[in-house]
Amino acid sequence: MHNLFKKNIVLILTVILLSGISISFASEKTTFQLGNEYFQQKHYKKAIETYENLVQSGYEGASLYYNLGNAYYRTGQVGYAILYYEKALKLSPGDDDIVHNLSLANLKIIDKVESLPEFFLFQWWEGILSFFSSSGWTIVAYIFYLALIFSIGCYFFVMNPLRQKIILITGVVTLFLFVAAAVLLTVKLNREFKVKKGIIVENTVNVKISPDSGSNDAFIVHEGLKVALEDKVDNWIKVRLQDGKIGWIPDGDVKII
Repeated sequence: MHNLFKKNIVLILTVILLSGISISFASEKTTFQLGNEYFQQKHYKKAIETYENLVQSGYEGASLYYNLGNAYYRTGQVGYAILYYEKALKLSPGDDDIVHNLSLANLKIIDKVESLPEFFLFQWWEGILSFFSSSGWTIVAYIFYLALIFSIGCYFFVMNPLRQKIILITGVVTLFLFVAAAVLLTVKLNREFKVKKGIIVENTVNVKISPDSGSNDAFIVHEGLKVALEDKVDNWIKVRLQDGKIGWIPDGDVKII
């Protein structure tokens, strides 16, 4: 009787939990659709407010960030538009619509910073690395892992020497691909944890030599510029431009991608 009571309690709690998740998902979907309706009606500020409520509640997704970027772009807030296009691209690398709109938004950036030249092998490496998100590389690595396990199993069950040789070669190739995918995944995750990028969201920002409002100006940047975030002291963030320039800005002037 006692065990039956415990099972019923567990069942009830499970149903309540699943119901809560279902209601939460339905609520987020309804809010997202409401934001879309505001956007279609050209009420862009209301659309931004609705989408931002989802972001603040912890919801994230390429479609949400993409639509939010579009809404900010329509209101002329280029910095925030680029910020959310970059967030969307991070979740969905290579998406044509996101890449296209991000390119259009980047044309409005005042600062034209030339990147330091890179060796062509590094360019290839970066291209391969950005082909998938960290979730994508996780899936790719897992697929090759399963294929490797399958190849090992087939090798011991197949008795034909020729087929065993083919399976062995396939297994070696699969092992190489699995290791390559695992390395790419590790590098991708390491960058996400250690290397932070941000977008300037204020119209004009005076970059300081040191984290102090009284220090001299090093240079000026404008909204939409993408920078590397290297350090933080109190309410100041150290930024590095693509051309190697460094300086400090208030943390409210830049948002992390």
